[in-house]
Amino acid sequence: MDLRKLKTLIDLVSESNISELEITEADGKVRIVKADPAPALSTHYVPAPAMVAAPASAGAAAAAPEPAAAPVETGHVVKSPMVGTFYRAANPGSKSFADVGDAIKEGDPICIIEAMKIMNEIEADKSGTVTQILCENGQAVEFGQPLLVIG
Repeated sequence: MDLRKLKTLIDLVSESNISELEITEADGKVRIVKADPAPALSTHYVPAPAMVAAPASAGAAAAAPEPAAAPVETGHVVKSPMVGTFYRAANPGSKSFADVGDAIKEGDPICIIEAMKIMNEIEADKSGTVTQILCENGQAVEFGQPLLVIG
């Protein structure tokens, strides 16, 4: 069996609900078994910054308390309503929804959180001036994580 045909069969099995496929031809026999998908469906979420800090040396243990002490927000903190990826603008080349110093009104879009390939526009829940943006563009965020501060 040629490699292109074998690759096509592997792709078909991986994209379908079939867990096993066996084909017998004059020149040979091929059996393709899909691995158990259960580990891939795990719902455990580990944010990227924690994965980077974990393998570090003992200095990482001293650095861990800093994020808890560093964000001294004065004002209203807008928190993430979901787990996803934080974006400041609708498109990479577009103007940001909110920048530090911008006056915003309740209901104005302030960012986008992408979750499961869906772009969720997050609106301000209070009027005021943006005093801090606490997330980087493209950063993974958790539920309840502070996104920005409105003063």
